[in-house]
Amino acid sequence: MSQSTTREDRFAHGLEVLRRVDGEAGQRVVDSLADINPELGHQIVAWAFGEMYDRSALAPRDRQLVTLGMLTALGGCELELDVHVNAALNVGLTPEQIVEALLHSAVYCGIPRALNATLAAKKVFAERGLLPLGQQPTAGSAATA
Repeated sequence: MSQSTTREDRFAHGLEVLRRVDGEAGQRVVDSLADINPELGHQIVAWAFGEMYDRSALAPRDRQLVTLGMLTALGGCELELDVHVNAALNVGLTPEQIVEALLHSAVYCGIPRALNATLAAKKVFAERGLLPLGQQPTAGSAATA
């Protein structure tokens, strides 16, 4: 986007990016702000998606991995995790990759926050018919030859 675009142009571009990445989940968040803080909805669309999310230095899947990690670290972001787990699936991450990123976050964010993020992801996976995920061997199980 060029610096000479109008407010409406930035919003239209951001809405295109939001729909491509978040689908209906992102639109629901923006719609939920219409009667209380439409300017926040505008900024989410125009700035967060139209300007920041659409930068070319990181691929959308990489942006989602970073976003999942930051939302997990913040804690209390289950609504946003719902949207961004959906977005992560939409941009090509697999459920297993998302779970692995959330497992990895336990090292840096703590188990309670990783657990909350994992349960938010589980809700999205269930809604999308993606459960159960493949069973991982436990530490005590032995491989048979």
